[in-house]
Amino acid sequence: MTGWVASKVGSQARRVLDLGRLIVGATLVLLGFVAVLPAANDRVWQLSVVVTEGGHWSVPLCLCLLVPRWRRSGIGISGVAAAGFGTLLLLTPVVRAISVGQELPATLQRRFGSLGAMTPLADPRPAPLVISDLFDGGRSSLSVEVDEHVYSAPAGKQLGLDLYRPVGSQARLPGVVIIHGGSWQGGSRRDFPALNRYLAARGYLVAAISYRLAPQFPFPAARDDVAAAVRFLKNNASSLGLDADRLALIGRSAGGQLALISAYTLRDTAIKGVVSYYGPVALRWGYANPAKLSIIDSSAILDAYLGGPPDTHAAQYQAASPLSHVGHATPPTLLINGLRDELVSPFHAEFLSDRLLRARTPHLYLRLPWAVHGCDYLFHGPCGQVTTYAVERFLAAVL
Repeated sequence: MTGWVASKVGSQARRVLDLGRLIVGATLVLLGFVAVLPAANDRVWQLSVVVTEGGHWSVPLCLCLLVPRWRRSGIGISGVAAAGFGTLLLLTPVVRAISVGQELPATLQRRFGSLGAMTPLADPRPAPLVISDLFDGGRSSLSVEVDEHVYSAPAGKQLGLDLYRPVGSQARLPGVVIIHGGSWQGGSRRDFPALNRYLAARGYLVAAISYRLAPQFPFPAARDDVAAAVRFLKNNASSLGLDADRLALIGRSAGGQLALISAYTLRDTAIKGVVSYYGPVALRWGYANPAKLSIIDSSAILDAYLGGPPDTHAAQYQAASPLSHVGHATPPTLLINGLRDELVSPFHAEFLSDRLLRARTPHLYLRLPWAVHGCDYLFHGPCGQVTTYAVERFLAAVL
């Protein structure tokens, strides 16, 4: 009787285990489809950021399903097979990142020339993608200190910046201004802090800035705030430990547009380079070709930022578009865009790349075939690693 009960309990346990395998396998398949198919709405897009950049964690999960006796039932076999298929889909970003990374070092050197002396403060990334870093975070770092400053107060509204610097550094450091995204209406200078700390640990004075937001403060308020931040840094270079002749601007999404328009219109010879992560640049085209409404109302966002549609506010669209300001004095530019970005079409970067090519401005459009908008949110994911490598080498070349 005891043996029969034990056998019955063991049989039920195996069925539960097999059912668990099937549930996990089905879940991995669904997540795999999220990693390779277009997003249906904003929630799926947000999930796709995590899935495309963290899908490699499915490998250890899949291996856990291969506990003994998984072959003893059809359900167990089906679960493991589904998990294997889902894992293959989830690994496509890593495979594509490896392919992009193979060409990247030579391409960067070809576009921007030989690198400057890499700072010895901390180790640079040794390669565009390091598999072990996907799981353990990699790259050792020096300690970084952060302090706050008020850099401007237009109409009494205080605007702050967070200044990241390596602890104990006595040298005058080149500066990097970081401009956050958020559709020109939101976001924070405290978003995406990992890159700020990474660059500071490698010998840069990094200023992550706030700026006035639309619709209360439409264009050119935010651009003027970027200019004010640059002036503040240069005017206080001695006390801040900044080399005022070596600056670069980096922005994400709406911040990418602000970084580009500021670098292209300030005509400041201290600004040696600019980086745009998935920034909108062809604003009139973007209004006529909006993003999927279930993800974001991009036309309404442009209305709020520029005061209205192109039919009535053509001058603002013209003035705010980096395309309108490319010339022979335009600083070297690094454009980064995921080809699966459904918020800011890759065509924006294509248009600007073509204009820069005709102006003979040193630039690179880094295309990430697997990546979606906000792909660098996970700093050690495939997008985070590849883009950090590119930004680090770009800064070393231009600064």
